[in-house]
Amino acid sequence: MRILLVEDEATLSGQIRASLAEAGYAVDLAADGLDAWHLGSQEPYDAVILDLGLPRLDGLSVLRRWRAERLNLPVLILTARDSWTEKVEGIDAGADDYLAKPFRMEELQARIRALIRRSHGMPAPELSCGPVLMNPRAGTVSVNGAAVVLTAHEFKVLDYLMHHPGVIVSKTTLTEHIYAQDFDRDSNTIEVFVGRLRRKLGVDVIETVRGQGYRLRPPPAA
Repeated sequence: MRILLVEDEATLSGQIRASLAEAGYAVDLAADGLDAWHLGSQEPYDAVILDLGLPRLDGLSVLRRWRAERLNLPVLILTARDSWTEKVEGIDAGADDYLAKPFRMEELQARIRALIRRSHGMPAPELSCGPVLMNPRAGTVSVNGAAVVLTAHEFKVLDYLMHHPGVIVSKTTLTEHIYAQDFDRDSNTIEVFVGRLRRKLGVDVIETVRGQGYRLRPPPAA
């Protein structure tokens, strides 16, 4: 999953990015409102973390522009602890959730996981497809109860597919959502990751749709 982090305080931005990267997210950074607006309008993010006090263009204005453009990407705003007016204004402007500073990184990660789940209509904390069970919080995958060890990129590919069951996902889309903007992307590696996943899972849940991409489907009932 790919996150846009909009925060102009360098130390906090670095801490959040490191925490999210460790949790398996691809993270792009924007330090001012104009850059954030352009990135959010042009790139396919799975969620946005948006500070409100930004240079060049404030966070509320950025959010209002996105919503006016009919962009429905999930947005978590960061607010001052005692500023209830910021929380109200943020929600009214189209934010999906808010988190008051200072905060613990574990709570930030939990709220991002919940935002992404809800945006795909998945209220449960675990994702399943047939015998395959994924726990995004713990970073674990199992098949019929047996643990499966995946590399970071294999997990990211499966995570995206598990959030889009039954949907044909192109290699380009997968590449855009598992790598940050500054990463040297190569869509051909997606075939390698999918091949490894199929071998490790040992069940036929990832279907190749010729000329279009991949689709996650549970195996037929025995």
